[in-house]
Amino acid sequence: MTGDIQRWMATEPYLHLHCGLGEAPYYDESSGSLRFVDIVKERLHTVNLRQGPSSHQTCDLEAAISTTAHIEGTDDELIVGAKLGYAIFDRSTRRLKYIKKVWDGRDGAGKEERMRCNDGAVDSAGRYWVGTMNDPKVKAPTNEGVLFRLDSDLKLHRMIENVTIPNGIGWSQDDKKMFFVDSPTRNIFVYDFDAASGTISNREVFFHYADEEEGVPDGFGMDTSGNLWTAICGGGKVLQISPEGKVVGEIILPTRMISCPGFAGENLFITSAEEEEPDKYPDSVKYGGSLFKVHVGVAGMPLHRFKRKW
Repeated sequence: MTGDIQRWMATEPYLHLHCGLGEAPYYDESSGSLRFVDIVKERLHTVNLRQGPSSHQTCDLEAAISTTAHIEGTDDELIVGAKLGYAIFDRSTRRLKYIKKVWDGRDGAGKEERMRCNDGAVDSAGRYWVGTMNDPKVKAPTNEGVLFRLDSDLKLHRMIENVTIPNGIGWSQDDKKMFFVDSPTRNIFVYDFDAASGTISNREVFFHYADEEEGVPDGFGMDTSGNLWTAICGGGKVLQISPEGKVVGEIILPTRMISCPGFAGENLFITSAEEEEPDKYPDSVKYGGSLFKVHVGVAGMPLHRFKRKW
């Protein structure tokens, strides 16, 4: 990495928390609130950014949620990726109702138990893409994960198989490319994307995180200039990557296990996880699992809502 890049630094968190695995920051512009999940401790966090950190609230969940999205036409419910697949989360009762479990007879016995959802995103046509992986509480990650696509009519498609830790998913400004992370490969892949059909093809490596560097790519956000901002989990930073696949910016954070950035206006809110090796990295422990805020001077791409047709 050259020295000719823009740099930011966060020295303390916006919210000093102890998430086991903070993930999926999602800004609701209409209410001014940011939500994110703790997959390990099975909690949903919300904070009203207009009111500040004192407005932070938590909600204990009946099962782990890893990704959330709005539904077109309602603010009373969210669609989420949970332990067994896609579910509706009722924001008033705080209850989950599964609408599409992702595993069936072809997957053999025990798959529901040993898997869970991970990262997800909604495309421009309102389809919800969610990756699945081995649940670390049950089994160490192997390549039996799948990236699913749920259409508005609840038809489920297996889009990419044999993935290990599926993370960031997003689309280019012109909606002709889809980006996808499988973290252990250290790659951010890019596919040709057909918005009308939801098909992907012609996989290439968009960005490879150098093998000699600490950490792996994790979740990411896209800005309105076409840059991709990816967390480097285990590396204590977020990288800004140009549309040409070059590192043009870097955010340094005071803990290693950075998981996912999400835009709220021109601010980037960044989730993290608890330090996995506290004896080896004691300086990373204090702020592990916190939420960070950095003003980066560019806004994020609009987030799409799931289009429900059932």
